[in-house]
Order: sequence, then structure tokens, then C-alpha cells
Amino acid sequence: MSSITSLTQDSAHADRWRPLRSPQILIGVAVMVFWVAGTLVAPLTLPHDPLTQNINDSLQPPGGDHPWGADKLGRDIFTRVIYGARITLPAGFLAVIASLMVGMSVGALAGYLGGLWDELLMRLTDVVFAFPTIILAMAIAAALGPSVTNAILTIAIVSWPNYARVTRGLVLSLKHNEYVEATRSIGATHGYILLRTILPNALGSLIVLATIDLGNAILVFAGLSFLGLGPAPETPEWGRMVADGLSFSDQWWVSAFPGLAIFTVVMALNFMGDGLRDALDPRSRER
Repeated sequence: MSSITSLTQDSAHADRWRPLRSPQILIGVAVMVFWVAGTLVAPLTLPHDPLTQNINDSLQPPGGDHPWGADKLGRDIFTRVIYGARITLPAGFLAVIASLMVGMSVGALAGYLGGLWDELLMRLTDVVFAFPTIILAMAIAAALGPSVTNAILTIAIVSWPNYARVTRGLVLSLKHNEYVEATRSIGATHGYILLRTILPNALGSLIVLATIDLGNAILVFAGLSFLGLGPAPETPEWGRMVADGLSFSDQWWVSAFPGLAIFTVVMALNFMGDGLRDALDPRSRER
């Protein structure tokens, strides 16, 4: 009987994590490994410097010494795109972490305390939600000034309400469960109950949301850079590179390859987020 039970448990465990071995997850992981590995080995393997100008190679098409072509100042686009990942990926990651921390704190307090605190915190969340994300991000970034740090802070400010609402809903659904009541009955403090009993059981859904939202953060960061509200103009950042190519419609490679980098990273993160959701949510697996 014990062997049958063990086999049943092993089968259930395997079924749970089978979505992580799906083709779309493997593609997403492979794409992210390519970009992350590129950021690590770029200084050691790439023959060009992302900031070195060579007017003789201005707007060279893909091929030869420049496999992805060169921009108007003769800088190698492939090198700049790889180096751009060293800015865009960490910026998106830090923005999502900051958003998650703020939103999770607000949502957890609102859902657990309830009453007046719930009303105040959720009305504050609604105020931020009332503004279109990109418009609010542009206004905040323009007020703070163009820089990578300010762009990350801007994304965190406009993104935390998503996590607050999701966290509040999860806490409301979990705080009356039997294991929470059991923890409360033995005299545990409210802080212990919230941080050690409720939130660990809500992290799965929040991690899935953060994985998908990472793609959105990268898009917003690239959008701010495209508008001149991100890094300095000479910085090899994907959004800024796409903007540089607008004046050269015939030289498609100037903006096409940075745009392709944004597209592949965002799609890879969405694939990974969908796989995590399928693995952590039994209802999605049943569908």
C-alpha cells in the first residue's frame, strides 16, 4: 500500500511540474540564457567597443565586420545591442523587485487589517490606477530627470498597485483558513501570522505576476528611453537605439535589431510566466 501511495505522490508531483518542460518554456529559458550569457561574456569576446565611433563605417549594412550593421556614427550595432542588455535587463528586474516589495506590503496590510486601513490603502491604489501607466510614467520621469535610476524608480511607482490588489485578494482568501486560525490560537503575533504563515502561501501567484510583469517593465523602460527620459543619448540602450533609427528608414537595421531584442526578451518572459502559472495553478492545468 505504501508503495502505491508513493507512486501516486510521485506521479502527482511530476504532473505538477510537467508544464515547465513544455516547448514554450524551454524556448523562453533558452532566449533568456542567450541574453544573460551575452551580458557576461561581452567584454571578453566582442571585438568592438559600444561607444567607439568610426565615421568611415557610418550606416554600414549587415555583413563583414558588422554582422548587424553600423549606426550613423559607425558604432557596431551587434555590440551595442549585447551591451544594451546589461542595462535593460537589470533595470527591469530592479523595477519589478521594487514594485513587488511596495505593492506586497500595501496589499498585505490592507487585506489583513481590513476596515479603515483597507479603505485608505486601496483608495490610494485606485488613485495611481486612475492614470494611464505610460502617461504617468512620462510625467514622473520628466519631473525627476532622465537617468537609469530615475527610470527604475518611475516604473516602480507606476507598477506597485498591481501587486497591491493581487496581494490583498490573496490575503483575504487565506487569512481565515484553518492553518492560520491554528497559528493564531497558539498565541502567534499578527506580524508572525502575516509574514510567516499567510504571505509564504501567496508568493507563488506573486512570482508568476512578477515574471510576466518583468516584460512590461522592460517595455516601459525602453519606452522612456525612446522618449529621451532614460539613459544618456550615447548609452547603448535598446529603446534609445530604436529612437536613433527613426531618422534612417532606409537603413532598417539601425532600429530593427534593438527592436528585435526587446521583442524576444518580452516574449521569452511571457512564455516563462505562462509556464509558471500552469505549474503553480491546478485550475489552469485542468483547462
